[in-house]
Amino acid sequence: MMPYREQIPIDKGLDNSLAMMKEGYLYISNRRNRFGSDMFETRLLGGQRAVCIAGEAAVKLFYDESKIRRKGAAPKRIRQSIFGEKAIQTMDDASHKHRKKLFMSLMTEKRLQDIINIFKKEWLSAADTWKSKEKISLYQEATKVLTVTACKWAGVPLPHSDVNVRANQLEALFDSAAAVGPRHWKGRLSRNNLESWLQGIISDVRNGKHKSPEETALHRMSWYRDTNGELLDTQVTAVEVLNILRPIVATAVYIVLTALALFENPIAKKKLLHAKKGSYEMFVQEVRRYYPFFPFQAARVRKDFLWKGHDFKKDNLVLLDMYGTNHHPDLWDNPDQFIPERFADKEENPYDFIPQGGGSYYHGHRCPGEWLTIEIMKSSLDLLVNHMEYNVPVQDLSYSMMRIPSLPKSRFIMNQVTKL
Repeated sequence: MMPYREQIPIDKGLDNSLAMMKEGYLYISNRRNRFGSDMFETRLLGGQRAVCIAGEAAVKLFYDESKIRRKGAAPKRIRQSIFGEKAIQTMDDASHKHRKKLFMSLMTEKRLQDIINIFKKEWLSAADTWKSKEKISLYQEATKVLTVTACKWAGVPLPHSDVNVRANQLEALFDSAAAVGPRHWKGRLSRNNLESWLQGIISDVRNGKHKSPEETALHRMSWYRDTNGELLDTQVTAVEVLNILRPIVATAVYIVLTALALFENPIAKKKLLHAKKGSYEMFVQEVRRYYPFFPFQAARVRKDFLWKGHDFKKDNLVLLDMYGTNHHPDLWDNPDQFIPERFADKEENPYDFIPQGGGSYYHGHRCPGEWLTIEIMKSSLDLLVNHMEYNVPVQDLSYSMMRIPSLPKSRFIMNQVTKL
């Protein structure tokens, strides 16, 4: 019996990269809706053939390492800004699993509590200065707080005089993720400066000039030995230290979206006043599901295979619609409404809720820092609801579905800030 095959819809055009840039988070979903299919073919990045997929079954496929690989998937401009060259995101198989153990070793319960303690202390210290200011940008302030938090937690020395510079550079890495022009070049320049800075610190750790606690990312990454038994060179080590610092600082985007959700849902905010911890978890998870963060992930076909009637050819691009899956009507009731209670009885499923990837933390490519992100978000939610009062003046709180990452245009301005 011949295997079943069918022609999937095709988004016509020699190269649809410009359309993807113009539509951002909705590029894949718009075509899925138009074609009435969770799978279609397009051409991107210089006319390369790519298959776009969404939904629970698609997530399972995307994280099946016997069929899909990461090596060679991230465009050079992404490696030059957000990921870095030879980073964990670009690896597969035994070498990826070996390095993933390094990242997961940092995510112990104790170390997660350590970063929350640091974060709360830094936030409340910063809040003492906010009350004397006519107004503040929550995004800017959260970025600085998280930069200090990330460096302290990771064991990276950061003089107070350098906080603004490093915060600006770390923010530029993720802000340049899908940018062209000045934003992209700022991201590349920032990566070069940050890697150079960290290489000097790593060299100091290795030659005994700087001592960092053994449980910190700086120490463990400085002395980590790859599958060949050798230390990573300082440049690759710097890349991986940045793969700790950058995602922590990027949580500033989620903190602003959390504040936006509180503002847009005042009834939900009242329910959170001195509520049980479970309520904070539900609210945070709904922020991660509802608002745009990662639009999609890219990988390549490892070897030819047939899936749902379509021939996936070796080396072709595969794009997983993360935003679309988190809003998929087959997976979520009223997906375009903000309903934290949907998470009250939701069973854990690594293939239907994927704001930071799906599959296994330990063996696959799911973000190793997801637990850390959730805990920081819950802590910031508690601080915003129970430990501060503030006014939200008239401003443009709309956000673009074309800009990646998306943020309220005003970056969430506050005034009349007081600590409780």
